[in-house]
Amino acid sequence: MLLPHRATPLEVFMPGKLGLPEILLILAVALLIFGPSKLADLGKGLGEGIKNFKSSMKEDETPGEKKS
Repeated sequence: MLLPHRATPLEVFMPGKLGLPEILLILAVALLIFGPSKLADLGKGLGEGIKNFKSSMKEDETPGEKKS
């Protein structure tokens, strides 16, 4: 017997999935709001943040090191 699917809070606020047209619309609106230079700065900052996060996660995984 299958139980009915119970919606998670995320599914309640975001029904469906994002496809290519929706992503393009979001990017176009962001470009209109922030402008090309500010959007490039935001992307650069996001990329650096992800890079720093990944490097800090790799540092935590290295065995044998003791932090003082």
